[in-house]
Amino acid sequence: MSSLSETRYEIRFQSLFREGCALTFPCDAQGHVQIDALSKRARDNYLYARAVVGREYAAPTVLVLGTH
Repeated sequence: MSSLSETRYEIRFQSLFREGCALTFPCDAQGHVQIDALSKRARDNYLYARAVVGREYAAPTVLVLGTH
């Protein structure tokens, strides 16, 4: 019996001013987010974080969460 496991990723925007604060969103290995799959609030936060990289948030990083 074999099972296929899928690796999960998230893109993380770390706050430049508030240590420990970040916005994270599910993504693929390249950091692409399926915007249409996000809730309205998450979509607004994602678009905001992208718009203020370098001013409020650091450049995003892609993290490997593991498999499920």
